Amino acid sequence: MEQIFTELTVWHWLALGLVLFGIEMMTGTFDLMMLAIAAWLTGAFAFFGPDTYTTWQGQLVFFGAAAFVLVALGRTLFSGLRGSVEEHPTLNKRMAGLVGQRGQATGDFSGGQGQIRIGETVWGAEAADPMIPVQAGDSVVVEGARMNTAIVRKV
Repeated sequence: MEQIFTELTVWHWLALGLVLFGIEMMTGTFDLMMLAIAAWLTGAFAFFGPDTYTTWQGQLVFFGAAAFVLVALGRTLFSGLRGSVEEHPTLNKRMAGLVGQRGQATGDFSGGQGQIRIGETVWGAEAADPMIPVQAGDSVVVEGARMNTAIVRKV
């Protein structure tokens, strides 16, 4: 067993860091990222450190201390990074992103149905109040969305 440790090199630490970082990307625990960083720091220590301290025992002690400090910092000082991020309410909901935007009717609405132009895009639309006629060129504002249809009100 000692023979395995006596041959530790910079490349072993870099490889261990990459493996830990790869597992971190799959699990998202944040702790493995700190261990990967500790492994990379140990690789730098093994490369740049004086030979009297970079024996296999020194490398393992350095890795243990670095891992302990980084995990402790990750759990305390950087604990805000561990929280889940809420997605934007209209992410991947293109019609919901139209709510509140102004557009222009491209033609007269028939039976409360028609089309509007917002920017360079033409959307299917439905009048929020079918009793108020929407004519071609009228300004409208999007009040909501139903499936792929914008619910609009005449401005």
